[in-house]
Amino acid sequence: MLDGFINLNKNSGMTSHDAVNKVRKIFQTKKVGHGGTLDPMATGILPIAVGQATKFIEYISDCSKTYRAEILFGIETDSGDITGKIIREEKIFMPSIEEFKSATKNFIGEIEQSPPKYSAIKINGRKAYDMARKNIEFEMPRRLVTINRFEILSVEENILTVEVDCKKGTYIRSLAVDFGKKINLPATLKSLNRIRVGKFFIDDAVNIENLTENDIKSVESCIEFEKFNLPSHRLKAYLNGLPTNINEENKLVKVYAEGKFLGVGKIENKELRSAKIFH
Repeated sequence: MLDGFINLNKNSGMTSHDAVNKVRKIFQTKKVGHGGTLDPMATGILPIAVGQATKFIEYISDCSKTYRAEILFGIETDSGDITGKIIREEKIFMPSIEEFKSATKNFIGEIEQSPPKYSAIKINGRKAYDMARKNIEFEMPRRLVTINRFEILSVEENILTVEVDCKKGTYIRSLAVDFGKKINLPATLKSLNRIRVGKFFIDDAVNIENLTENDIKSVESCIEFEKFNLPSHRLKAYLNGLPTNINEENKLVKVYAEGKFLGVGKIENKELRSAKIFH
């Protein structure tokens, strides 16, 4: 059976669910999942888990991510991106690149943002985009997200190209809209390309049309945690869920014994226990 992750380069127009279904057909297996949804219009890295790797998806989804985006000024849409209905449009004068760079400082670190109404977030048990499509009035809750880097790459006419490094839960559509508000201009996301997810990089990504078994990476190579070598005499106890005393700080680790990858372990209160077992 195939077990591992695929660094998939998703095409525009394809949903994350579409990508999963295509991988299922290619490898004739139902045990496939993805590590972090990409909007249909977006392109770039969509980590795909096959076989036992599906148990470890959460450790990929929680990784920091890097996006390259184009922000279009002069229009605002109901979805926050170019696929939505235009709700505001006006002629504008573009700020200088220095003014843009100055504005980015307001979006570095922990910031508050509202996810787009056209998103899969659930409000009282219902998906936001379902209610938005039915014109049901509701408020999206604001939440804290973390932006590590917000870099201006270029300015051309009314389009600003940026690169954003952020933690889990950040919506680049919301960032584009909020950035426009900060400089008093209507704005929407024109394009989005995810170029990194944890240890997955766009230069190594494979298109769905060219996917083969050789593109499946081992689970252990895709997880960012540091290695921990378990003493051989604690192997059976570890696999049975029993704790092993260890004088280290609380963290998650990749556990090995006798040179073999056992899965992810959790160190808490000076004890190591198994979190996810790789059989």
